[in-house]
Amino acid sequence: MERWLLLDQEKLEPAINMAIDEKLTDWHRAGQIPPVLRFYGWAPGGLSVGYFQRTQGKIDYEAVQKHGFEMVRRPTGGQAVLHDDELTYSFVISEEHEAIPKTIKAAHKLISEALLVGLAKLDIEASFAIPEAKQTGSGTAICFEEPSWYEITMQDRKIIGSAQGRHQGILLQHGSIPLHMNATELFDLFVFENARVKERMLRAFGGKASGILDLIGREIPLDEMKKAFQDGFAQVFDVAFEELTLSDAQWDEIHALAENKFRQESYLFSR
Repeated sequence: MERWLLLDQEKLEPAINMAIDEKLTDWHRAGQIPPVLRFYGWAPGGLSVGYFQRTQGKIDYEAVQKHGFEMVRRPTGGQAVLHDDELTYSFVISEEHEAIPKTIKAAHKLISEALLVGLAKLDIEASFAIPEAKQTGSGTAICFEEPSWYEITMQDRKIIGSAQGRHQGILLQHGSIPLHMNATELFDLFVFENARVKERMLRAFGGKASGILDLIGREIPLDEMKKAFQDGFAQVFDVAFEELTLSDAQWDEIHALAENKFRQESYLFSR
């Protein structure tokens, strides 16, 4: 049985989180490590924007700072995500790995299957989002506003938001699993045409997304949740996991990347 790595971490600052994920892709590309599944949190909370996402006229940066959050640009696509009271995962694997489908949609479906298995182990009944037709988007910059193909929903509400990126042969997928969701705080971080538009979209948002614990009405220990998702990946991909401990040299690389890239305003506001 193939053995992959599990990196289980506590809450880290946004720039460090993104630097770790990018370095994991670098090390995997170089053949230094096998595929990696990572779990982590955010301290302070962070607003991550997609790699290609425009921020000017979309994100209220002053509001982000006022709420005590830090903004960071992800190496994956998609729209903005508020990472606060949540469990975050990342998954790094070569595009050439035999387990990975060639298309983004098919790969996304396979990873979502692992997430669904994990949810089932927690006695949470969820399903794929499979849009009947491509709808006209609302124009929002908010990720959880609209589910994409094969994202996870429960009671018709999006409960896991995922974003994928592929660079130099390596697939990186990010996933946000909100435990509880504060929609009012979330909407404060974005620019709207006027207050009426903001209020209308906020009301509509309540039926589109939710924190997973808000929906099930019970608490689940974070370690139990991580183990369930780990087991879901192990079952779907038929692998075993070994714990990854980062070396001092690897941490030095991570901190250098965070400082020289992810903390730089020239990168953050580059779109």
